[in-house]
Amino acid sequence: AAVAAPMSHWVRSSRSADTVARDGAEAVAEALRPPGRVASLILPADASWNATDSGSAPLPPTPPPHPVGDGAVAAAAAALSGGEPAMLLLGGHVSKVRLEAAGAIAAKLGVRLACETFCSRLAHGAGVPTVERIPYFPERVAEALAGLKQIVLVGCEPPVSFFAYPGLASELAPPDCRMTALASAEHDVDDALARLARQLGAIDQAPARNRHEIPDRPRGELGPLAIAQSLAALMPADAIVVDEGICGAAAVFPVTATAAAHEWLIPTGGSIGWGLPAAAGAAIACPERKVICLEGDGSAMYTIQALWTMAREKLDVTTIIFANRGYQILQIEFQRVGAATMGPTAQSQMSLADPELNFVALAESMGVRAARASSAEEFHGELEQALRVSGPRLIEVVMPAGLQNSEVSAL
Repeated sequence: AAVAAPMSHWVRSSRSADTVARDGAEAVAEALRPPGRVASLILPADASWNATDSGSAPLPPTPPPHPVGDGAVAAAAAALSGGEPAMLLLGGHVSKVRLEAAGAIAAKLGVRLACETFCSRLAHGAGVPTVERIPYFPERVAEALAGLKQIVLVGCEPPVSFFAYPGLASELAPPDCRMTALASAEHDVDDALARLARQLGAIDQAPARNRHEIPDRPRGELGPLAIAQSLAALMPADAIVVDEGICGAAAVFPVTATAAAHEWLIPTGGSIGWGLPAAAGAAIACPERKVICLEGDGSAMYTIQALWTMAREKLDVTTIIFANRGYQILQIEFQRVGAATMGPTAQSQMSLADPELNFVALAESMGVRAARASSAEEFHGELEQALRVSGPRLIEVVMPAGLQNSEVSAL
């Protein structure tokens, strides 16, 4: 219980076999409590193996999300309609329903619509209301928020730096910018946005939408832009993109705004190795949808065994490994905290080149069909084939060595 508690909203140890069914039902109910929680149930050995006559247990009712008060709606309406430069900032699960309401409000009042860098789920692609995604590095965030006088928070906290950097502020909004919370993640965000739209007379307002535009087939050098163009051209409708590509995949998101409508799953914490298990989970939850996993080579090594699960369960996941042979984001952060030079020991700790990893061999050893691409033409052909069939596939993308300007600028 002590180990589970820091990572859980609810923890229980079953006291006997007679309580396991009831405890399990309560754990499920707690996990479903809005906006989604972590429930940890611990089964001592005797509770697991002893006989019981308790039978099954019904699932307790899950409480609905809390509605926001009328005062919060009125305050948000006043902040957005006061004539000052304003932004509506969304976080958490940024669904198409929420973007429709927020996009209508933004279009009605001429304010900016944005989402957090690391929102958990995000509707994206053609026909979806257009939304800015806050950048990653604090200098770029500060530039993006410069001049704003009002930010209305919807399911998120005020924007802060992901890491603390020497000489840089952690709070990134302008000092004279006022924060107004419409709803937290625990609130009924859909209802709050709908009520705000009604109060502002924006119910029938058409939001700005992403256009549908298929890019040309890329040719030549294989880099982030070529990968993004292939994905935008070949993305099936209603796909799920799991994004843990870190530096390599940063350029993909803006280009795929014109692809067929789809959804992104984005890591919200600082750990790595989340992507492959998340892709497996998405494929189990939505077997009718194609899952595309954008994964860095360093991150993949933490949970590479998820490929075996994909093969065993025949999950429809296409994994793209961005093989730049190093922990590029860590190299960037190393420099940004003031370590101007990197000695040979530090360099070796952030390198994946000695020995060089072979993700094609790793994938095939676990039952996943795999290929390597080193040109734009090769990648496009492999992706086209992988998306045409069902089942797990992996494409190892050989990226240029070292930090690329396009990768850094995309963050």
